[in-house]
Amino acid sequence: MAQALRAAASPIDLQTPARFINRELSWLAFNERVLAEADSPRHPLLERLRFLSISANNLDEFYMVRVAGLKAQVLAGIATPSQDGLTPAQQLEAINGRAGKLMRDQQVTWRVLVQQLAEAGISVIGPCDLAAEDRTWLEERFMAEIFPVLTPLAIDPAHPFPFIANLGLGLALQLTRRGDGNRMQALLLMPSTLGRFVRLPGKNVRFLPLEQTIGLFLDHLFPGFSVTGQGMFRILRDSDIEIEEEAEDLVRLFETALKRRRRGNVIRLAVEASMPEDLRALLVEQLDASPDDVVPLEGLQGLADTKQLIIDERPDLIYTPFNPRFPERIRDYGGDCFAAIRQKDIIVHHPYESFDVVVQFVRQAARDPAVVAVKQTLYRTSDDSPIVRALIEAADAGKSVTALVELKARFDEEANIRWARDLERAGVQVVYGFLELKTHAKVSLVVRREAGALRSYVHFGTGNYHPITAKIYTDLSFFTCDPALCRDAQRLFNYMTGYATPAMLEKIAVAPINLRQRLVELIEAEIAHARAGRPAQIWAKMNALVDPAIIDLLYRASQEGVEIDLVVRGICCLRPGVPGLSGNVRVKSIIGRFLEHGRIVCFGNGHKLPSTEAKVFISSADWMPRNLDWRVESLVPIENETVHRQVLDEIMGANLRDQALSWRLEPEGEYVRESIDPDAFSAHTYFMTNPSLSGRGSALNRTRNGPRLVAERSEP
Repeated sequence: MAQALRAAASPIDLQTPARFINRELSWLAFNERVLAEADSPRHPLLERLRFLSISANNLDEFYMVRVAGLKAQVLAGIATPSQDGLTPAQQLEAINGRAGKLMRDQQVTWRVLVQQLAEAGISVIGPCDLAAEDRTWLEERFMAEIFPVLTPLAIDPAHPFPFIANLGLGLALQLTRRGDGNRMQALLLMPSTLGRFVRLPGKNVRFLPLEQTIGLFLDHLFPGFSVTGQGMFRILRDSDIEIEEEAEDLVRLFETALKRRRRGNVIRLAVEASMPEDLRALLVEQLDASPDDVVPLEGLQGLADTKQLIIDERPDLIYTPFNPRFPERIRDYGGDCFAAIRQKDIIVHHPYESFDVVVQFVRQAARDPAVVAVKQTLYRTSDDSPIVRALIEAADAGKSVTALVELKARFDEEANIRWARDLERAGVQVVYGFLELKTHAKVSLVVRREAGALRSYVHFGTGNYHPITAKIYTDLSFFTCDPALCRDAQRLFNYMTGYATPAMLEKIAVAPINLRQRLVELIEAEIAHARAGRPAQIWAKMNALVDPAIIDLLYRASQEGVEIDLVVRGICCLRPGVPGLSGNVRVKSIIGRFLEHGRIVCFGNGHKLPSTEAKVFISSADWMPRNLDWRVESLVPIENETVHRQVLDEIMGANLRDQALSWRLEPEGEYVRESIDPDAFSAHTYFMTNPSLSGRGSALNRTRNGPRLVAERSEP
């Protein structure tokens, strides 16, 4: 708020830090939008609970990484301001105020949802709601399944304060021995192996929080003692990983770093508001937490756990199941991905179209005797990954298989180390990429022998090779056998595996080599069109817009008359709609059933969008310094007429037309819902009910006009 007031008090131009919205506050604004979905009657009740859980989990990660980084800067005496002019200490002050309100709002939402869930037949109850038979059943359950897992911990000179891991949830206790009146302090940590809620028997759906269940039977854990004071607490630790400049064994280095993460400094200590002051003081001292990091909360600790209340037997309270379509064109070729791709480029729009296409592409490569080599990047994937299994199968079949496994995928490092070792045991050539760069590009390359020569097929994606997230993330999978794109993919793999910086790239751009430069050239070309009196437009969709140089260039483009429409799901540091600075820039964020994740950028190229002459790209990169300068990313041109039309007219057109799920970013940094009309146009609903162009195959010929488009195309 202080920043917005400061920005409003003085002119905003290309020389003032106020032209940028603070990155951390923009992220908090994003999470406020997520929480708002938990309050929205547009969603079924249990899905609203899921939004609450996501909001809480997001906030945990924000503290473990972003707040931890700012605190480290303050402790190191660093006062370098952010691009918007705030020092680390000032940012922490602003964060604490806004995040504190967000946490209070989460508790308000939780209380409202508990009431509405009870009205719908799902009750989260307290001990006072238990009948005698409930207590009898709970005691039997406690002794059989909870008591054996718990470890009561006295705190005295003979029993030092224990280490409490990141995300640790516990009960602090003041106890008095009944026999002699001696007082004792103790801890009871909640094992993560136990579910957070205990479901009671009976025809009615009733849950009791685990900590309240345990509280009923503390006499079994501390016999002979009376409880004179207590309070729940939960800690978050610094969970970022710093990598040394040189490391002989990257895998061993990461295993060590992951252990350090569990023992990181305490970043936030949430305590029950009613906790006695001396218990709170004990936790602060023993955890070496700053008093500023203590957050008193009234309500449920660890709201991320509320997703455990989403039960299968109430389908009326969740989204109607959606079965993704399988591209008909691949069916037209009997499931032969390579034959379908040879016929024409294809783009698959997840989750509306099945991720099974990507799995089938790699699996077919593994089983096809004509395939001689498979190369694959792996940034995030799932347990029991079908992609990893297919790569192992390909190696077992004697094919040359290379996997670029990125160990630095935050919070997935352990899984990636596991997969890397499984792949190596199968004979896959595993490479870990760059120590100083994170490999974020999503590429799969298959080399096949056909008619005495080699032909390559490539998949470029905007999302991860992860079959679970592909059901809820909106992403794009582009398949082609275009020789130039395949050669570029080969050069990209050579760069990642052998540090061989490509002497040239024919079509794609790659960060950190030339992706930033390519974006700059494309934006400057639109500026030139505007100066020449031609139509000049940019449409772009991404997860985050932070990079100051790109933002300043967009401001300059706006001042020159370029019309710019941005769909930025999360962080946006650009201030739209400021007269004289960004009057031609509009920014919206789409939050809904699916997580917007695909990156698209379109340039009018002297024509009004949408146009057959537009330059259209998909990308793995957001517009952030880390993506453009410190990651391996790809920017891939879309040139096939059908795919071009699908990405530009259908996907971008529907996103820009959407009102039901959209929030408009105002110049002062606040977001406003575009519409509360239940009949407003929803991009998600449109994509769920309209087949895409490039995957329709023979179905397209059976429909005279094709699928309904959302924008009129400008022809050259």
